[in-house]
Amino acid sequence: MAKKTLGIGRLLIAAYAVLALAATGRAGYELAAKFDQAPLPYALSALSALIYIVATIALARSTSGWRKVAYVSVIIELTGVVLIGAASFVWPEVFTYGGKQVKTVWSFFGIAYGCVPLVLPILGLIWLGKAKKA
Repeated sequence: MAKKTLGIGRLLIAAYAVLALAATGRAGYELAAKFDQAPLPYALSALSALIYIVATIALARSTSGWRKVAYVSVIIELTGVVLIGAASFVWPEVFTYGGKQVKTVWSFFGIAYGCVPLVLPILGLIWLGKAKKA
């Protein structure tokens, strides 16, 4: 890998690690304290946390096997953000409890996280493509 790619890669891995911690903390709280209020959104939060953990580990590893895992996890992440983000606008009642929006990591395209969940997998795929060529 080129040095230029390595620094950007470390920053990307750090961003994934922070999001993995944030998503895991949020999902853990939601599952323990509020699961009965909105089971589907909170289960999706747990799924996103798992995907971020796998992506973080896979991006940090440099073997070809882990690279494949990274590609798959980042593609699943992007698909999840787009599908769940769209679903939360199309079927807002699924993401509502007590008249308030239930914000999860991927709902509303990750708006509760500054839309980072929408941008991060795109950057991840770009980095994986460039790192492969370097």
